[in-house]
Amino acid sequence: MTASRTYGYLYRAVSKFQLPLQYSLSQNLSLSKDNHMGKVKIGINGFGRIGRLVARVALQRDDVELVAVNDPFISVDYMTYMFKYDSVHGQWKHHELKVKDEKTLLFGEKPVTVFGVRNPEEIPWANTGAEYIVESTGVFTDKDKAAAHLKGGAKKVIISAPSKDAPMFVVGVNEKEYKPELNIVSNASCTTNCLAPLAKVINDRFGIVEGLMTTVHSITATQKTVDGPSSKDWRGGRAASFNIIPSSTGAAKAVGKVLPALNGKLTGMAFRVPTVDVSVVDLTVRLEKGASYDEIKAAIKEESEGKLKGILGYTEDDVVSTDFIGDNRSSIFDAKAGIALNKNFVKLVAWYDNEWGYSSRVIDLVVHMSSVQ
Repeated sequence: MTASRTYGYLYRAVSKFQLPLQYSLSQNLSLSKDNHMGKVKIGINGFGRIGRLVARVALQRDDVELVAVNDPFISVDYMTYMFKYDSVHGQWKHHELKVKDEKTLLFGEKPVTVFGVRNPEEIPWANTGAEYIVESTGVFTDKDKAAAHLKGGAKKVIISAPSKDAPMFVVGVNEKEYKPELNIVSNASCTTNCLAPLAKVINDRFGIVEGLMTTVHSITATQKTVDGPSSKDWRGGRAASFNIIPSSTGAAKAVGKVLPALNGKLTGMAFRVPTVDVSVVDLTVRLEKGASYDEIKAAIKEESEGKLKGILGYTEDDVVSTDFIGDNRSSIFDAKAGIALNKNFVKLVAWYDNEWGYSSRVIDLVVHMSSVQ
């Protein structure tokens, strides 16, 4: 996720010395709530935007148990504050949150161990029972780096970002291809999680010859509040709250990795816009099998109420972006926003909460992985 990249800058900038602090589940999926040992025990590395929201999702579910968090850059007091108060998703109200000591947070009566370890291989996950680690720093996104968590006792690592070499899974699209021997996986990006279910339905029903995607994407933590240096992306260095900023994204191409039938058929770009959450995908495709727009809508609606229920949504309401803050679905098709030039050339529009929806899928993927061990 792009929102977690800000931790990348911190990890690279910090000195070599360690700092001193040691119901979203898709109804169509066969995900067991409990593995053989009870709830799935998870740890989170990196308590940024996605790390905190993954924690919020986990703490509201009865099939996972958050047992540990690692972040070398914040104290437990500040961690408590950042978790409790959120400008987008509101104040945490589900459990009383307090600091037990410098290494323990209490969510109600539930203790969560806190580490402040910089190097992943040194995080003692095994001491807490954490088996599935959500890697959400934005730094350790390739297999070798993420595998460092295994040295601390983790069994599996789920990267909350695209990865150049770890297999990517999108729940509702290709998660059934996961095999127990895979220890390091990626949950892809928020945009890929929005695009892939929609593209799957269209390709399965009508066939996609080729297509272009644009995501109109909310700002993320890597952008600048005012104009600042950004040597690799000059436009990306301009003030986020004052501009519509064209940007690159690999989300469309990544669909080809989770849906091989679409490999080489999709590409895309992004516009970063001055909203704090919720983004929207514009998918324009040429179809193999001609269909009216009403037929396309009917196909998407059918899938949203069937196999992809809880993952793909459908609406005919006159919605805007803020209507989807806190929506845990990956992709919500906006039937009124799309258009068709003819029966073979259409533009489809789908909304997504790029923070909450994505974080919900991270936990869904963890539970699915546990269920097939």
